[in-house]
Amino acid sequence: MRFLSERRLDDGVLEREFLLGEIPGTLWTSGPAPAPLVLMAHNNGLPKAEPRLVARARYTAARGYVVATIDAAGCGDRPRSAAAEQARADLRRAMRAGEPVDEIFESLVGPLVENAAPEWRTTLDALLELPEIGGPVAYSGGWAALGIRLAVTEPRIVAAGLFAGGYVPRAQREEARRVTVPLLFLLQWDDEGNPRQRALDLFDAFGSKEKTLHANPGGHTGTPWFELEDGCRFLDRHLR
Repeated sequence: MRFLSERRLDDGVLEREFLLGEIPGTLWTSGPAPAPLVLMAHNNGLPKAEPRLVARARYTAARGYVVATIDAAGCGDRPRSAAAEQARADLRRAMRAGEPVDEIFESLVGPLVENAAPEWRTTLDALLELPEIGGPVAYSGGWAALGIRLAVTEPRIVAAGLFAGGYVPRAQREEARRVTVPLLFLLQWDDEGNPRQRALDLFDAFGSKEKTLHANPGGHTGTPWFELEDGCRFLDRHLR
């Protein structure tokens, strides 16, 4: 892991860009070390510098956590796949036209999850060697399918906060039954891009004994700011 830059932000959080092989990432830290680690991913196709992700990361780091994110293959400045770009274009067109999108979604997100999960595990290995990180690990993010895969395959993750998505690949819908870590599931009730009933069915499928659903009115990007505070309380319960 090679750190490329660092800057101290006005909220006291230290933001550092890093490169791990071909994987670019960002690390946010604040407060005494060592601290628990939160892996934070945005939805597939969006870069690690997406403002909503950065805002969540900075808020969480200011609460005393170490927060890390990476760009998945084909996201941010990483080389784009022609097949993935075509699938994204087909998905947008089908959604605008009100056509079925399940098979297009499978062809796009399924391979993204298969490629991204090993990179996140490699990143986790490297992060846990840093002296500023110690203790349990949580996943928090809008990429629910990736979070499900990591929660099932990565025993170092002890809790997960997910933004509900109705369109989750079949493989991850099946894997949801094997998720046993404590779970906080955020659902936007009027999300125009994710069928509500599918999201509710996914929540019902999770095998976790402790799972909580927070539902708020509004569209896809309308998650209330107070959910960040509730999310940190969830992390406090399971990582402190």
